[in-house]
Amino acid sequence: MHVLAAICVRRPVFATVLILVLVVFGVIGYLTLGLDRFPKIEFPMVTVMTVLPGAAPEEIETEVTDKIEAAVNTIAGIDELRSVSAEGISLVYITFVLEKDPDVAAQEVRDKVNRILPDLPKDIDQPVVEKFETDAIPVLGIAVSAPPPTTVREITEYCDKVLRRQLERISGVGQVSIIGGQKRQINVYLNPELLRSYRLTVTDVARALAAQNLQIPGGSMKRGQEEYTVRTLGRAQSVEEIRWIAVANRDGRTITVGDLGEVEDSSEEATSVALYNDSPCVLLNVRKQSGTNTVEVVRAVKARLAALDELARQKNYKIEIVRDQSIFIEASVHNVQEHLLVGALLAAVVVVFFLANVRATIIAALAIPTSIISTFAIIKYMGFTLNSVTLLALTLSVGIVIDDAIVVMENIFRYIEEKRMRPFDAAIAATKEIGLAVLAITLSLVAVFLPIAFMGGIVGRFLESFGITMSATVLVSMLVSFTLTPMLAARWFRAHLAGESGNGASEGGAGRAENTEVAAHTAAIGLDSGTIQ
Repeated sequence: MHVLAAICVRRPVFATVLILVLVVFGVIGYLTLGLDRFPKIEFPMVTVMTVLPGAAPEEIETEVTDKIEAAVNTIAGIDELRSVSAEGISLVYITFVLEKDPDVAAQEVRDKVNRILPDLPKDIDQPVVEKFETDAIPVLGIAVSAPPPTTVREITEYCDKVLRRQLERISGVGQVSIIGGQKRQINVYLNPELLRSYRLTVTDVARALAAQNLQIPGGSMKRGQEEYTVRTLGRAQSVEEIRWIAVANRDGRTITVGDLGEVEDSSEEATSVALYNDSPCVLLNVRKQSGTNTVEVVRAVKARLAALDELARQKNYKIEIVRDQSIFIEASVHNVQEHLLVGALLAAVVVVFFLANVRATIIAALAIPTSIISTFAIIKYMGFTLNSVTLLALTLSVGIVIDDAIVVMENIFRYIEEKRMRPFDAAIAATKEIGLAVLAITLSLVAVFLPIAFMGGIVGRFLESFGITMSATVLVSMLVSFTLTPMLAARWFRAHLAGESGNGASEGGAGRAENTEVAAHTAAIGLDSGTIQ
């Protein structure tokens, strides 16, 4: 490393450009870093959800859950397999060992489930296979309300057809779910006595509605050089048309749905309720895409809501943000950033207190911002985000990154003061002498922090970014101490005056020596005087 230091002392432009390159890359990395509360951690856990409407828990367990468990149990790397069988739904949770790639695990589970689809009941919905994502939680909650006589159904239609579609177009938004809404639903209330009199069942009515209320392709029709697509439009367009759907023929008379009961244009049964200030509302939960910046996504959503709020008020709808994860994240991150700046300032104050030299303090203190800013580029390269763990590592490293610069600078100063060397020569000789010791100090710190990044288990996943960030910061600080520090010391320190005592007064608070030419001239006069005596 002393060779690099000698080159930087002789070539100050090279040293400056080298550090500036690291700083520029660090600034670019900082501007593009994601901002989250915790590190992004992927747990290899996959969930299989299967819905069988109307089935009892016992039937769900024997017909669905057991078959899915038997199929996925052959996958390698399973750590835990458990399931929940409830009325109408089956949930199978597969937890893999931490070394398993979550994407590979989800694909293997999906393949196994697809192979047993013919063995499952035909009435089931398509099984949903999802991997567990820690950062898929809602980042923003939006309450939409309206005064009477506006109903929850009308608010739901506005949220579903306007707000949800507008928000899902924003870059970084993964999903917008609706809670507390009630969609439009056509309810058919059948009279049991009428069904019995016409010798019909509920299944007959359901079959008639399914067969006569649909749109199916009708093929194609050619006319000369033109070809037309034909569709059979059989879907009912109103409640009255549903009433006239034929169910059966009895004694030469067509029995319709209206003959068997009432048809009502209503809302679906409420399965969730949302209240805002004790008033019914509809809640929109905004989920971000995996790996995106939470704060940036929330800002983009708020900007879009500001544009939609004026149009919503014209239709008497009120949009309020009731939950915002970015507020807590920004407060936590800004708190750690404040501690980072205060720590850097206090470190510089301690240095100037003990060294009593402003120039030496500036040279040593420059290692703090250059090392930390350059580390942002490594954080970005490793795919980490700016979160509580990485910021904690940067905060703890403030007092460490300045150590190498102080050791190198103090040895240079000792060469100038004790050995009467010029700052230029002292920077080269002192760095060569202390280079191995500084390297040993740095590597010992790396040997302490880097193994943290390779810890196993869930704790190791959380602390991986901490170990790498600390090690990267310490290595960058060593590079700064062998490049920027000796280069600045060779040009900012002043040569020692031969007539001054070892701890003479500083000139203008900037040092305890004069420039090189004055020092050499004074030394020559001192030698001549000694010869005459």
